[in-house]
Amino acid sequence: MKNFQKKYVLKQLLVIFLFTLVYGVVMGSFNGALQSMVTGLKIPVLILLSLLVCFPALFVIQYMIGSTMTIFQMANTILSGFVVFSTIALSFAPIVVFFMITSDNYSFLKLLHVAIFVFSGIFAVRTIINGLLYSCEKKNIYPKLGMNVFKIWIVIFAFVSSQLAWNLRPFVGSRDLPFELFREREGNFYVAVGQSVGGLFQPKKQSTIDEQQ
Repeated sequence: MKNFQKKYVLKQLLVIFLFTLVYGVVMGSFNGALQSMVTGLKIPVLILLSLLVCFPALFVIQYMIGSTMTIFQMANTILSGFVVFSTIALSFAPIVVFFMITSDNYSFLKLLHVAIFVFSGIFAVRTIINGLLYSCEKKNIYPKLGMNVFKIWIVIFAFVSSQLAWNLRPFVGSRDLPFELFREREGNFYVAVGQSVGGLFQPKKQSTIDEQQ
């Protein structure tokens, strides 16, 4: 049973890696082949590293409040949500390509990717919650209190992944700027989103925003 669970963890990790890699390649292709290849690696790193940072706290706290799920059972439940996330995100790739062809608005494309990630994340969280509820109600190996813990954890995960994304930027890459592997650590993700919204309505300030993000 444990061997099956281990193999399933690896299979899900592989699916997440491949799907997010392809999505990253599409995302970065807005600014050429080099940005496309780099972003293709950055997106899987963002997702998997965020999980690596946040998962231990979730598992330990769940164990402390009475969960009898093994680490592989918990990992499979969480990863199932991220398989859904990566699948839905990848399904939006043709739409992303359409807007890259028909528009060169850098701010709009960044916001489009944020919206896709948020939309995909909603379904990912729903999938995980359904899995945890099944473990709680049907298998009796997961405490009801754990649901509240998970809801707090997913908020923490969102903050961690947002901060990590900010440090790994750029992902899309502005056509008005030379290629950069990473940008300077200034500002934060939430300010950048606000500036991108402003950039939709103030195109003259677009180049200034690009230099910061």
